[in-house]
Amino acid sequence: MYNGFIKVCAITPSLKVGNPHENVSEMLRLVKGNKASFAVFPELSVTGYTCGDLFFQSMLLNETKDEIRRYVKENEFDGVSFLGAPFQVNGSLYNCAFVVYKNKLIGIVPKRSIPNSKEFYEKRWFRSATSIDVDKVYFMDEWIPFGNLIFDDNDHNLHFGVEICEDMWAPIAPSNILAYYGANLIFNLSGSNETLGKSDIRKSTVIENSRKNCGGYVYASAGVNESTSETVFSGHNIVASCGNLIKETENFSLESEIIYADIDLFEINFKRRMNTNLHDLIGLDMKFNHICISLDESSSYTFEDEIDSTPFVPKKDILNDFYKIASIQEFALYKRLKCTKSKTLLIGVSGGLDSTLALLVAVEAFKKLNKPLKDIIAVTMPGFATSTRTKSNAKEMMSRLGVTVLEKSIVEECLVHFKTIDQNPDVHDITYENTQARLRTMILMNLANKYNGIVLGTGDMSELALGWCTYNGDQMSMYGINCGLPKTLVRFMIENYAKTKFSDISNVLLDIIDTPISPELSSNDQKTEDFIGKYEVNDFILYRFLSCGDDATRIEMLLSKAFDLNQEAASTAVKNFFNRFFMSQFKRQALPDGPKILDVSLSPRSDFRMPSDIER
Repeated sequence: MYNGFIKVCAITPSLKVGNPHENVSEMLRLVKGNKASFAVFPELSVTGYTCGDLFFQSMLLNETKDEIRRYVKENEFDGVSFLGAPFQVNGSLYNCAFVVYKNKLIGIVPKRSIPNSKEFYEKRWFRSATSIDVDKVYFMDEWIPFGNLIFDDNDHNLHFGVEICEDMWAPIAPSNILAYYGANLIFNLSGSNETLGKSDIRKSTVIENSRKNCGGYVYASAGVNESTSETVFSGHNIVASCGNLIKETENFSLESEIIYADIDLFEINFKRRMNTNLHDLIGLDMKFNHICISLDESSSYTFEDEIDSTPFVPKKDILNDFYKIASIQEFALYKRLKCTKSKTLLIGVSGGLDSTLALLVAVEAFKKLNKPLKDIIAVTMPGFATSTRTKSNAKEMMSRLGVTVLEKSIVEECLVHFKTIDQNPDVHDITYENTQARLRTMILMNLANKYNGIVLGTGDMSELALGWCTYNGDQMSMYGINCGLPKTLVRFMIENYAKTKFSDISNVLLDIIDTPISPELSSNDQKTEDFIGKYEVNDFILYRFLSCGDDATRIEMLLSKAFDLNQEAASTAVKNFFNRFFMSQFKRQALPDGPKILDVSLSPRSDFRMPSDIER
């Protein structure tokens, strides 16, 4: 501290999920010689946020306690540090912040708001601290303050409190209460994952909390070394004071990252003295009378603005949104490859949109890993109906990218298999088509064994919604990199990759975008959208259903206005979508891991849970 200024830092450490010893060693390294007075680590930083049901296990919990003891004992940091870890109290598990000053644990603050929607299901493991009546716990051979805590340095008029991730997003955040009771500096240990548009909301929420609380706010979030089974984390760290952003970083950094900032306590306390509203509202017994009215519903309604027919596709900050999505996918694959220690990556490349995007993401991930691009094994597998255009585009793209190219025709093996199962090859039914899809997957899986690699899945969210994939064929892989992207967004990504990172092959990429979408399983003129409808229409329905919770009638109305469809056409499109959607859950139920990109996803493990045998 110096003359009313205090230096703080937010740290996103490079961690190993489920390995407290390695994580604490890294945290001790990062605070040694640290120039700040306060150092805040992310939520559950001792264990990693993404441990899942490992949180239940004594093995992890006991090691966590041992490592917190080691941190306190070996800590060479003269300031205050905040560690995130699970802690068991009276048989219940709490998501906690451990507050350490020099070589003493001075308090433990449990999380109050436990998220339990979409990709978050913390209530499976952790209990909320809202109703706990414990104010101290026995740990490290002494009684430690626990629960609602404010830490005071009265000589410097510094009073700080802690909240954890979701606490900040609550209608009335713990930080608001802490500020009411005198805290002028708030530290937040967070495990907020990254989706398109979320970082802007997160930043504005931090800034707004600092404004409402009339104080400083230091926010540290989990980084890309967390598990990417379902979600990707960006290491978004933010420091704000009295409604102003002081420092921010969100680099998807693979290494540990620290941001430092100076907070002016004199300014905070001066503004607090002038802010007569700060203590006026909480505690007032306000009663409201409810006055009922009934509005007339119009038979004709005109929208002031044109309805966005491609709501998944960015329209404003296009390049920034492109780079954000690219970072999520590329670092997700980076983490998976690093974790599996795979020598190679196998991708089936058809010359279509999905496999093209998967290949581009793989190339960027391999560059980040400093691995030779020849270890990406791109396999083209022409079948009975493979077109010259898609095959030539695939081969040109693969050769110009510098990856290893294999061509494995499936025609002869399919004919052998048809003979095995007594399938007439002249009958182009679903058996004829799915045999080809499953054989391609089998070839990729066996090549992955041969070359010590993993198979990268290419299917997108639109196909998963509609069930437009072959169960245990293109539905299956070892990592589904595109599962969080609808088809309209896949097009967007390839187009912007062509403009930015792969401009040297933009001619090939743009031709792939212009090629009619086809499974190429039955005839050369087979077009996907002739069977399932336009992807723009289906993605619009998917958005209204997942993001807005609309029913069929409302979607039909919006669809007719967005695409200028008559009532019959809109109704048919909606019925076809939901028929396919509800009958295809069994395919989604068996999905491989894959990163969430948008605010919504169809992952059966995190976002959209539904029985496979639902009847509608």
